[in-house]
Amino acid sequence: MFTDVSSEIIHSLLPVFLVTGLGASVALVGLIEGVSEATASITKLFSGWISDRLGKRKLLVLIGYGLATLTKPVFPLAVTPFEVMGARFADRIGKGIRGAPRDALIADITPSGGRGAAYGLRQSLDTIGAFVGPLVAMGLMIALAGDIRAVFAWAVVPAMIAVVLVVIGVEEPRGVIPSARTGAPIRWADVRDMGRRYWSIVLLGVVFTLARFSEAFLILRAQAVGLPIALVPLVLVIMNVVYAMVAAPVGSLSDRIGRRRLLVAGLVVLLVADVVLTLAGGVTGVLVGVALWGLHLGLTQGLMASLVADAAPAKLRATAFGLFNLATGLSLLAASVIAGLLWAMAGAQATFLAGAGFTLVALVGLLLFGRPPVSEPRPAAG
Repeated sequence: MFTDVSSEIIHSLLPVFLVTGLGASVALVGLIEGVSEATASITKLFSGWISDRLGKRKLLVLIGYGLATLTKPVFPLAVTPFEVMGARFADRIGKGIRGAPRDALIADITPSGGRGAAYGLRQSLDTIGAFVGPLVAMGLMIALAGDIRAVFAWAVVPAMIAVVLVVIGVEEPRGVIPSARTGAPIRWADVRDMGRRYWSIVLLGVVFTLARFSEAFLILRAQAVGLPIALVPLVLVIMNVVYAMVAAPVGSLSDRIGRRRLLVAGLVVLLVADVVLTLAGGVTGVLVGVALWGLHLGLTQGLMASLVADAAPAKLRATAFGLFNLATGLSLLAASVIAGLLWAMAGAQATFLAGAGFTLVALVGLLLFGRPPVSEPRPAAG
């Protein structure tokens, strides 16, 4: 959670800082966000393989948090967009290193019948940090008279707390057997062993991600309709409050009624959010769209992790999370680049209208072809 606080202090102001402070175009913002998230996803592939190979989770989680902490001082010192891009690149490598081992650790210690609740709770805790961070950023912007660089400097503190907590508060799960595999992280045998159901879920995740580009565009949309820079972090506060409130109960509900209906509901909500953000002419309308975006995340993101955990072979679980995140990260890169180019060429409305189109395609695909991959869990006894 503390790492999320640190990251969101920066991320809640970074798009505005890039555009207004460093002179970056919106297309470049989309490229930076897309490359950064794709980097995290590619790194997760290798960290998952290493985690399975060593039978270790905590060590890689600690390295990931530590690297992310080391990047934080770069942001307040940056003088060009490319320095920011380098810092974001390194920060996302840290996220990638810790991501797959952390998700595998949760699966290692959670009974299969409670994984929806476990990943929903993890998503909620992550999201609590993600709305506390922007709140802190707003408070610091007021206290520091709008000095974004000074606000960025304070982000180092919660990042260091996160590293200390991993060192003293996390233990390696028992019973994780190191993989006997050697050679490349992904082999044809691994692809075969994952099974058709797993790869169908990966495809589903890719289509979902194409419909949802970086939240940086929500921040820029709010600023474009008149939200003051000091209050821009409010966008992520609203989105993540809704996200945090929804993710855990939805995860628990999915263990009882199944994942598919909730995923369909999440896509319907995203479609409505894109339409609202396309048509909104003022701050209130944009913030309503942002709240709907958060509702979509709460309805879908924890469920996708649950589906991966349900489908992946236990011996390849971290690798499976790495592969899934690789595919969805590359999809997010494409979505964010397209969104930035559309914004630069045709305006904000074109970006969100395209998002609505991708969402509609994903919704139709899930309704027509979603039953085989999105198999439903057995209802819990009692």
